[in-house]
Amino acid sequence: MKKLVLFGALIFALSGCSVFQGGNGGAAGGADAAAAKAAIEAAEAALAKARTVDGEWRDAKKVFLKKAKADASKGEYAAAIKLANKAKFQGDMGYEQAMEQKDIKPWLF
Repeated sequence: MKKLVLFGALIFALSGCSVFQGGNGGAAGGADAAAAKAAIEAAEAALAKARTVDGEWRDAKKVFLKKAKADASKGEYAAAIKLANKAKFQGDMGYEQAMEQKDIKPWLF
């Protein structure tokens, strides 16, 4: 779990670095595309992990991940990274929520 969080932080940090590269249009575009692809893959992995324990949240895959892939295909890498990070967060939190609540049983009066 900590490795996924560190990987997400690394992706977030690297995506911010490409903004300051200035006139390297081609190089910056390649770095953004790679960062967007990595963010989307990390989000897919987090959502798959949450799905294994029935902890996937409603909008994570159908809204955020779908829009992130569409933005990445259009070349809007910053928006794709932002949406993929939201989907990854929801995947991580869905997994944690499912694991915390797995032993909860109905409470009767």
